[in-house]
Amino acid sequence: MEYLQSIGHIASDDIPNLELYMDQLTGFMDSHLTTIKRHPEDKVLTKTMINNYAKNKLLPPPDKKRYSREHILILLFIYYYKSILQLNDIEAILRPLKEKYFDGHGDAKLKDIYDEIFELEPAVKAKTLRDVSEMGVNAQETFKESDPRFQQLSDEDRKELQLFLFLCEIGTDIYLKKLLMEKIADQLHDIDLERQAAERASKMKK
Repeated sequence: MEYLQSIGHIASDDIPNLELYMDQLTGFMDSHLTTIKRHPEDKVLTKTMINNYAKNKLLPPPDKKRYSREHILILLFIYYYKSILQLNDIEAILRPLKEKYFDGHGDAKLKDIYDEIFELEPAVKAKTLRDVSEMGVNAQETFKESDPRFQQLSDEDRKELQLFLFLCEIGTDIYLKKLLMEKIADQLHDIDLERQAAERASKMKK
């Protein structure tokens, strides 16, 4: 619980408002996302990853090999999603941000959209911590010695099974939310296909 409480996001004001070369970009991401790394030697983002994101149209191409603050904002969303969703789903989710608001286009700034989203982070985190705490309490009430099925369990085995059940509770929560995100991504894919079909039809009429 303390670990989850310690995790935060990169504030937009901490992102340099100047263009960075690849080595500067990976260094910035690595230093600011250290608390999220599973192992100290892990790399948050590598050159290969970033080039792959650009190749798969998740990330707009750099300007003369330099990346702007808006590139970093998009990369942060990619980083948060990449352990949950496939790259084509992330592309669908981020497409509106890239097409409508990247590089100063649109009626809102990408920085302001990022800030608006993360204003909700404290409330979401607090709810998640309450949910996880409740799951932990529920897990400790299982595999009781008073249950004839589990009377013969040793204390060590009982705790091990309670931990497994706790992990299953968390896994079910993640699984259901992942399915929901994939369903939304599918809808966004369909919307884009319909838009492309309409554009082709319009060109054929001309």
